[in-house]
Amino acid sequence: MKSTQAMAMPRSESRTRPRTNRFLRRIPLHAIIVFLVLVWSVPTIGLLVSSFRPANLVTTTGWWTAFVPPWNFSLDLYREALTARGMGQSFVNSLFISIPATVIPIMIAAFAAYAFSWMRFPGRNILFVSVVGLLVVPLQTTLIPVLRLYNELGLTGTFTGIWLAHAAYGLPFAVYLLRNFFGTLPRDMLESAFLDGASPFTAFFYLALPLSVPAIASLAIFQFMWVWNDLLVALIYLGGAPNVAPMTVTIANMTNSLGGGWQVLTAAAFISMMLPLLVFFTLQRYFVRGILAGSVKG
Repeated sequence: MKSTQAMAMPRSESRTRPRTNRFLRRIPLHAIIVFLVLVWSVPTIGLLVSSFRPANLVTTTGWWTAFVPPWNFSLDLYREALTARGMGQSFVNSLFISIPATVIPIMIAAFAAYAFSWMRFPGRNILFVSVVGLLVVPLQTTLIPVLRLYNELGLTGTFTGIWLAHAAYGLPFAVYLLRNFFGTLPRDMLESAFLDGASPFTAFFYLALPLSVPAIASLAIFQFMWVWNDLLVALIYLGGAPNVAPMTVTIANMTNSLGGGWQVLTAAAFISMMLPLLVFFTLQRYFVRGILAGSVKG
């Protein structure tokens, strides 16, 4: 027994020593990463601290002086942003724009990607290449033709118009991403379902769609972030009317032509960031699985 323990000790030490050496070798790398993270975070920290300070102190002193007594923090900038500057209504507008503009293209792209992956019909490859080829079309070149069409159809300044625009702009990438994921699903599983009498709709809703939750979640994060932070498309198709303006348009209108009143932008920026951060951290584990899904299936 003693001889066994005596032999076990050197073996455990031999296993621990490489780990210790590896940890020591990585200390400089970890120190550089921590340093870069701190440097990268300093502007955000300064913005956050400034958003909780009175407007007169924001304009006259640096944000780092907030940590020196006497401390003087307030919610005045948040109160002004939400009430006097209309951020509350714009937050609801952004929510009303982003959710349908995320759901609609993902639903259409899921149907299209499944058809491109597992259904046989004439011109399938040509259609897929045509849809994916739209990725290279600059968004700016479509603004004037689509706006003229919207004016004729009465869609300018409506939520329906902005939903259709975001759905159209997001569809090529959504179809490309989901088609690649659906194509990696096990062929034997779907063929067995078809042999058992499953229709394409049954195989899609009960097999393909549940297995694609990580990819769909990843796509939902991308699309939601893009729509939530969009300024150009909203400004062109919705205009600046307060009843339909999203937060990006309202934030852009907060300062006057001479740059006055910029202090409230600190609070407005964090109000705008809250929901995207919540969505990202809620779906973060699906996001990582969705990004890695293609690599592990082979």
